[in-house]
Amino acid sequence: MEYHNPVLLNECIEGLSIKPTGIYVDVTFGGGGHSKLILKHLDGGKLYAFDQDENAHKNALEGDIFKLINANFRHLKNFLRMEGVLKIDGLLADLGVSSHQFDVAERGFSIRFDGELDMRMNINSPLSARSVVNEYTQQDLANVLFKYGELRNSRSIAKEIINAREVEDIITTNQLIEVVSHMVPEKKRNQFLARIFQAIRIEVNDEMKALEEMLLSAVDMLNKGGRLVVLSYHSLEDRMVKNLMKKGNLEGDLEKDFFGNPIKDLKEITRKVIVATEEQIAENTRARSAKLRIAEKS
Repeated sequence: MEYHNPVLLNECIEGLSIKPTGIYVDVTFGGGGHSKLILKHLDGGKLYAFDQDENAHKNALEGDIFKLINANFRHLKNFLRMEGVLKIDGLLADLGVSSHQFDVAERGFSIRFDGELDMRMNINSPLSARSVVNEYTQQDLANVLFKYGELRNSRSIAKEIINAREVEDIITTNQLIEVVSHMVPEKKRNQFLARIFQAIRIEVNDEMKALEEMLLSAVDMLNKGGRLVVLSYHSLEDRMVKNLMKKGNLEGDLEKDFFGNPIKDLKEITRKVIVATEEQIAENTRARSAKLRIAEKS
């Protein structure tokens, strides 16, 4: 199964600062690129990986020091407890939708192919993109587009979708594109469509709430000196990660103790966000929007 090379791979692994006997977690296994490299640094340690997409499980790695768990990373703490793991030395999250998911037309993630409106990362999940587009009220649809796509004209987009679905159900990606693409000039079309698809995908997979739960669990489970390494691809994710690392909470409000010292569990290892070089972007265009942040449990 074709999975592309992970973005900023070496920078992610360096950021983990791996101890050979440590316990590490790769919460976004995908094609296993990160996990393979982490395993090379372990000697006596253990790696647990998470992926809710059944296709990713065809890439599972061999060996006693590796275990792939079929679950959403929001359930990190519960599943690790079932393995007898209460503390970890590092956690890596590459939050991008895998290239494989984008490249399979019938998964409905991409504006490049015609396929059924699906977008479920867990194919057993009850909510699909088709349900969101055809069953949500105009107000709920507008809220999703505004909140997760940061689209200012979310109300008029929602109205357009509602009008179209009253004639017939919108069941394919191309149908949805046809309904909305006249709403922006041609040169902005792809960015506009990508934001609509992003918003619906985030809603279908409850991505922001899942990320919130995973990040809080990760901070709680990290040993002192343990590393949190997160690669995000859009401003909503990056803002949450940045707030947690810089301010100590997801909302971004810095709390201080009686003496004026910041109350936070993490210390930033990289004060500035790490982005891809021109060469890395030329090799993998998805690297263009990637932002890497690294912090250590203090």
